[in-house]
Amino acid sequence: MKYRQLGNTDLKISELSFGTWAIGGSWGQINDRESLKALEIAMENGVNFFDTADVYGNGHSEELLAKATKGREDEIYIATKFCRGGDIHSPDTYSIDQVRAYCENSLKRLGRERLDLYQIHCPPLDILKDGKVFQVLDQLQAEGKIRHYGVSVETVEEGLLCLEHSNVRALQVIFNLFRQKPLEELFPRASEKGVGIIARVPLASGLLTGKFTNEHMFEKDDHRHFNRNGESFNVGETFGGISFEKGVDLVQDLLWIEQGRKHVSSAALRWILDQDAVTTVIPGFKTAEQVQKNLEAVHVPPFTVEEQQKLLTFYQTKVEKHIRGPY
Repeated sequence: MKYRQLGNTDLKISELSFGTWAIGGSWGQINDRESLKALEIAMENGVNFFDTADVYGNGHSEELLAKATKGREDEIYIATKFCRGGDIHSPDTYSIDQVRAYCENSLKRLGRERLDLYQIHCPPLDILKDGKVFQVLDQLQAEGKIRHYGVSVETVEEGLLCLEHSNVRALQVIFNLFRQKPLEELFPRASEKGVGIIARVPLASGLLTGKFTNEHMFEKDDHRHFNRNGESFNVGETFGGISFEKGVDLVQDLLWIEQGRKHVSSAALRWILDQDAVTTVIPGFKTAEQVQKNLEAVHVPPFTVEEQQKLLTFYQTKVEKHIRGPY
């Protein structure tokens, strides 16, 4: 495993890390024993960073991380998020008292005294423009409850706005072979500002594993069923904003990337790691097997300049026009 500095912070984190939305809920049936086994395998292979949120299974993923990392709090870094447990459009959700309560509840579930990275969880643009939430986070940092803070954003515009605040240390962005827009302006600007990039939805909710057919049926409690067209939250969080059927078709044009890189998924993750601005990529998982398969990405060959250009052309000519929702 290789490690990269998270922007201008003191955190050196594994270039391939993991998100824990799936083991919390909203991805179909889960098994806590399997989840804990998968977390252990990740750590055994050098993963020292996990991303979670207070709303993943109503705190369940945070509780699982507490069990998995007990006794290793100083060596395993955890990033969590807040605001979506309330009305994300209400200024009250971002008041010092409310954010402190969110923070303390996460700390309790995680069994920690301080959060390594605390992120605003995809807030509306108006909240970011108002900016008061950043002062609240400055206060919590001064109180010693959080080490660093960042923002999980839905759009490039939101990301650029966050970069105007000097204490924002990380941006979490939807970024994958189907979603390359951040490369144009956001990533270069973040690098200039010394802000780390956490790439989420890297496999487009599983589309970039190449395992699905148009006939696949998802469980009713899986967001790939109930948010397929953005019914519950931003459509970009599900399949990167591509319709499922179109995504299945587009993957056929990408099968060449697995040559010499084991799987489409390990190749798709490798492509993200090849982008200099990216600090870490956080695929999700539900099983130990999925963790092991994703870990292969750190060992496969990088993409050549010619291959990178081919993938950019693929995005510009075949994918971009099919992305739905603001990004």
